[in-house]
Amino acid sequence: MFVEIIDTTLRDGEQTNGVAFTDKEKLSITKHLLTEVNVNRVEIASARVSKGEFECASKIIEWAKEAGFLDKIEILGFLDKHVSLDWINEVGGKCINLLCKGSLRQLEGQLRKTPEEHIIDIKENIAYAESLGISVNVYLEDWSNGMRNSQDYVFYLIDNLKDTSIKRFMLPDTLGVLYPKETYRYCKLMRERYPDLHFDFHGHNDYGLAVANSTAAVTAGFNGIHTSVNGLGERAGNTALSTIVPCIHDHLQQETSVKEIYLNKISKIVETISGIRVASNMPIIGENVFTQTAGVHADGDKKGNLYCNDLMPERFGRVRKYALGKTSGKANIEKNLQELGLELDSDLKKQITARVVELGDRKETITTEDLYYIAREVMENKKIEQKVVIENYYVCNVLGLKPVATISLKIGDKRYEETSAGDGQYNALMKALHKIYNKRKVEIPKLEDYVVTIPPGGKTDALVETVITWNDGIRSFKTRGLDPDQTTAAIKATLKMLNIIEL
Repeated sequence: MFVEIIDTTLRDGEQTNGVAFTDKEKLSITKHLLTEVNVNRVEIASARVSKGEFECASKIIEWAKEAGFLDKIEILGFLDKHVSLDWINEVGGKCINLLCKGSLRQLEGQLRKTPEEHIIDIKENIAYAESLGISVNVYLEDWSNGMRNSQDYVFYLIDNLKDTSIKRFMLPDTLGVLYPKETYRYCKLMRERYPDLHFDFHGHNDYGLAVANSTAAVTAGFNGIHTSVNGLGERAGNTALSTIVPCIHDHLQQETSVKEIYLNKISKIVETISGIRVASNMPIIGENVFTQTAGVHADGDKKGNLYCNDLMPERFGRVRKYALGKTSGKANIEKNLQELGLELDSDLKKQITARVVELGDRKETITTEDLYYIAREVMENKKIEQKVVIENYYVCNVLGLKPVATISLKIGDKRYEETSAGDGQYNALMKALHKIYNKRKVEIPKLEDYVVTIPPGGKTDALVETVITWNDGIRSFKTRGLDPDQTTAAIKATLKMLNIIEL
């Protein structure tokens, strides 16, 4: 069986508190979803929301038409005396996802209409859509509660609509109330009663069951699943694209068109654009999910991938890592030393392992790049001399003026000093550094990510940890700095990076 994947990041996902995409961002996400991730359909907007939404939808549809994807673009519309349909027609859209009421409580409480009146409104909008050359899918909003409390109404609705030109019936668990056995029962009932209709399931994650409910819907024979990148959406969000797809492939043995290798990439794109960070333990796309921490796990992998499952990181464009901390064993250390290209005898490995465990006991974060310094320290039994030393720096931020930074560096036996303005104190300092390294004809790695954390419940004088991710064109690596001052912590992390590129 083939399962359609419909992504609604740009419509339902944008209902995440604090998230709003620009037209360029929406277009970029649409392109990635359709040309790389290869989802089947994308819901890009809600009709008549704003002038900006109109302009954005127009640009996406213009691109989709030229690229041959117009039939994959959908827009949410309402029973509003044709206002939504006219809006969609004006932007060039060819498909409306018409919002109807899937529970009697919603119909009577919100629209104040009878089921008979609701059917008349829907059919009248379908006829108008047909006259405009627009195809119709229908959302039966609050369908899950409709099945719980007013099944006769749900069946009455579909009985009266099944012979119209409606292409797909989209059945949402709008309030995220279902659990998997219940979802399967309701979906199976729909499939058996209406074997020829196309059904989509639209899950919400209020109980953390959106993915489980979506797999239940597919098991019951539903044709499509609605998703969002990183699970963005109203309240607790929607079914996460990156989680449901491997579940469909591995557990249900069903096919989709999605190319798994791009799931991590689209996640990072949306994470950056939305500003909503992905939890480090989120399946498939979380930073830690392909990181083994326990030494026994690393040892098992060394002896035949004994702690690996079907979710191999390479499927998703990722690599397996072995964390460094107090639970690290010799195998963890060996894996990381191999990554650094260091070959050491067993005695040195034991000393390095003991040092890593000691740092882990103090709750210190240890990156692979830190291991190089630890190894050098153990081998030389002293703190290593850094080739790059920051002798002085000055950062200034004055209201109404651009921040300015001056930095004095000693690299080997030479001293360098530069000043630059920037968009922030750290940005100004990095621009001054770039001036120095441009003179030396040495390229500084690109900054990919910048994370500042304090201990939960920390006070203003608590230590601040800054972890910066760099990319030198070959690989990504992290450096960290620890200090009561955020800017100083970032400078310490940057200094580590400078010494790494010199090494």
